[in-house]
Amino acid sequence: MFAIDIQDQILDKLNTLIVVLNNDGSIDYVSKSAQHLLGYKSNELLGQNWWEVTRFSKPEGEQVKNKILGIFSNQNISTQTFEHELRTSMGGRKWIRWNVSYLNEDQLVGIGYDITDNKNNERRLIENNKQLLEQNKDITDSIYYAQRIQQSILKTPEQLRETFENSFLLYKPKDIVSGDYYWFYEDDVYKYLAVVDCTGHGVPGAMMSMVANSMFKEVFINRKATEPSEILKALDEELAKSINKNQDASFNDGMDVALIRIDKTKNELSFSGAFRSLLISRGAQITELKGSRYPIGFYSGVEKQFDTETFQLQENDSLYLFTDGFIDQFGGERNKKLNKSNFKELLSSITDMNMEEQEAFLEYAFNNWKQDNDQTDDVLVIGIKI
Repeated sequence: MFAIDIQDQILDKLNTLIVVLNNDGSIDYVSKSAQHLLGYKSNELLGQNWWEVTRFSKPEGEQVKNKILGIFSNQNISTQTFEHELRTSMGGRKWIRWNVSYLNEDQLVGIGYDITDNKNNERRLIENNKQLLEQNKDITDSIYYAQRIQQSILKTPEQLRETFENSFLLYKPKDIVSGDYYWFYEDDVYKYLAVVDCTGHGVPGAMMSMVANSMFKEVFINRKATEPSEILKALDEELAKSINKNQDASFNDGMDVALIRIDKTKNELSFSGAFRSLLISRGAQITELKGSRYPIGFYSGVEKQFDTETFQLQENDSLYLFTDGFIDQFGGERNKKLNKSNFKELLSSITDMNMEEQEAFLEYAFNNWKQDNDQTDDVLVIGIKI
């Protein structure tokens, strides 16, 4: 008697049930731990009562009983494991994991473990994951909508070729939307092209690119600025007005800009850069025109100096404006940045290709360098052949 009491106490502590099933489907034994787990006295669950009292419907009880009796028909199965819910005396639910095996030729013994907490945690996890998936879908849908808005303000490669006949546009956002931006414009005398790298990438960068679009319209169309260095100065002033509404506060948003102007009559290039340079390919030789060490934005209250550098163009010269996404990409055998030196070598090797071939080669070279690495940053490279 003492040993049985100890056994029942252990079963209670372990949240464990023992049930003995005859081959006619009747229950011959239920451990006393049933009262702790389910609220029923063990003698209330003997015979056919087990299949009715602990189930939420009679058909359900019959279905489970027939499933377990099916074990008797396969003598090769020593133990079978399954899970199902039981109804408590108060109408609650308990999840039990059963290990059922032969006790003798005429009986099966089932050892059941209470896994209700695990199941509840699993259900909560599934619900939380479902909510996260729904939230993620909403966010992703919003970003794709932002992408459509951004694409609507960016001109197409076909439009670029209307202004610069021999040109290519390699544009690879890191995260659907991009912080890289480009602008081109033509009047009776000049052709302008700017490549802009805004602070950040993804949504923050894209927001800055929208600001950049408004700034360029203001400076080119309303202010009618023509000198590249004056244009950068005006862009810096416009960004300060757009971002820093409180004149007593500093701001940490900005953009790097490479801006060229081509005199259509003289074929003369004028360049001004804000933390960005211009590469010119003539034959196999690469010339770099370096911009100012000041970006557009940042350094609130600092007097910045932007200079204009001129260069006499020749037929078949190629000009390359780019953000830092290409040269900062990690990859290669040592998983290092591609760097500007290697980028110059790539440009030197493709000088005899037409612009379409150059774009395809640069994209191949970028992906070949990147391999399985994540893209480090937004990528923008624009090439023009004179």
